[in-house]
Amino acid sequence: MNAREKYIAYKTIVIREILRFSRIWLQTIIPPMVTMGLYFVIFGNLIGSRIGPMDGFNYIDYIVPGLIMMSVITNSYANVVSSFYGTKFQHSVEEMLISPVPNYIILLGYITGGVARGLIVGIAVSIVAMFFANILVHDLMVILSMIILTAILFSLAGFINGVYAQSFDDISLIPTFVLTPLTYLGGIFYSITLLPEFWQDVSMFNPILYMVNAFRYGFLGVSDINLGISYAITFIFITGLYLFALRLLQKGHGIKT
Repeated sequence: MNAREKYIAYKTIVIREILRFSRIWLQTIIPPMVTMGLYFVIFGNLIGSRIGPMDGFNYIDYIVPGLIMMSVITNSYANVVSSFYGTKFQHSVEEMLISPVPNYIILLGYITGGVARGLIVGIAVSIVAMFFANILVHDLMVILSMIILTAILFSLAGFINGVYAQSFDDISLIPTFVLTPLTYLGGIFYSITLLPEFWQDVSMFNPILYMVNAFRYGFLGVSDINLGISYAITFIFITGLYLFALRLLQKGHGIKT
C-alpha cells in the first residue's frame, strides 16, 4: 500500500470509531458528566469544606485536574476495549487482518478513536467543573500534552485487554479490579505527602500517580512528582504497550486459530 492508501485506511477506522461513540452520546458522553458533577458536589462542596486547603488550594480546585484525568483514562480505555472486542465477537476483525492494511495502521486507528473519546469527555467534564471550581491554567502545554499521552496510553491498554478478552465479562475485569483501584489510589483526591513514608514508596509503583500529578501541575503549578520523571514514565509505558499490542496483532493472538 502507498502512503495515500494507508491514510485512507487509517481515516476510515478513525471515522468509524468516532461515529461509534458519538451516535450513542447519551451513553458515552453524558454519564461521565453526571458522575463527575456528583463528585464535585459530594467531595468538593460537602466534604471539601471540612477537609480544608490542599497544597495551598481549595480542596475542590485541587481535585479538579484529577477528576478530569480520571474521566479521560476510563473513557479512552473503555472505547478501545469494547470496540475491538466487538469486532472479534462479530468476526469482522478477520476482514481487516486479511486486508493489505498494515497492522500498525489498524492499531493507530483504534488508538485515535480512544483518544478522541477521551478528549471529548475530558472537555465535557471540564465544562461541568467550571460550575463548581475555579479552573486555573499554569502551563497549557503540559495540560494538552499530558492529557493526550494519557489517552494514548490507556487506549493501548484497552486494546490489549480487547485482544485477550474471550467474553463480554472479560472486558470489565481489568477496569474493575485493576484500573479503578489504581485510579483512586493515584493521588486524585489527596497529596501523597499525607501518607506514611511506606505508603508513599508503594504509591510510586502506580503509573497513574505520575500522570495525575503532571496534569495537576499544568493547572495549579504543584506536583508531588518531578515533571520530567512523570513524562519519562508515561513515555516508557506508551512505548512498551505499543510494541506489545503490535506484537499481539501481528501474531493474531486470540483472533487467529
